[in-house]
Amino acid sequence: MIKIALSSRPHLFVWYRVAPLMLTAFFGVCAWIYSFAPAPLLSWMYPLEFEDYIAAASSRYDVDPFLVAAVIEAESNWDASAESGRGAQGLMQVMPTTAHDMVELGFVDGEAFSPDSLFDPRTNIEYGCAYLSYLLDYFDGSLERAIAAYNGGMGNVDDWSDDGTALHNAITFPETQAYLIRVTNAHMRYRELYGEHFVPVGSSSDEPVS
Repeated sequence: MIKIALSSRPHLFVWYRVAPLMLTAFFGVCAWIYSFAPAPLLSWMYPLEFEDYIAAASSRYDVDPFLVAAVIEAESNWDASAESGRGAQGLMQVMPTTAHDMVELGFVDGEAFSPDSLFDPRTNIEYGCAYLSYLLDYFDGSLERAIAAYNGGMGNVDDWSDDGTALHNAITFPETQAYLIRVTNAHMRYRELYGEHFVPVGSSSDEPVS
C-alpha cells in the first residue's frame, strides 16, 4: 500500500505543473489568432452597423470611418443601449459632459443633435466622431494618442507622452493598454473586411476604398 501511494504521487505533480503551461499555451494561441489570423475568419467578431450614420459623421469631422467602427466595437460591441458604471452612454460610450463640451466648443450643433439623446445611434455617432476629431487635433494627428485618450483621458496621455518611452509601455492603466491594442487591431480588421464600404476621408472621389 505504501509503495502504490508513493508511486502515484509523481503523476499528480506532473499534472500540477503541466496544467498551467497548457492554459498559457491556449491563451497564447488565442492571442495569435486574434492578432494574425486572416480577417475573413474573424468577421463574426467585427460586425458593421449604422453605416450611413458613420459615413456622414466621419466625413463631417474628417475622421477615418474604420476607426469609428473600431471604437464602437471596443466601447459597446454595437449595443446602442449600453451604459457604463461611470455614465458613458450609447454606441461610442460618450459621457454627457463630453457631449455638452462639444456643443459649447462649437463642434456639434446642439439643436440638430441633442447632447441629452446619446442613446440615439445617429446622435451618439455624431458626438463620438466630434470627440475623436477633437482628440486627433489636440494630439497633432497621432492616432495612437487619440485612441489612448478616448479611454484614459487627455491629461493622462500628456503625462505618459512626456515619459520619453513608447506610449504603450508608458501607459500605467492596464485597461487603457488593452484598449489601445483592441482598437488598433479592430481598426485594421475593419479596413480589411469592409474596405469597399466607405470613401476615404478627405477624398472627393466616388470610388470606394480599395
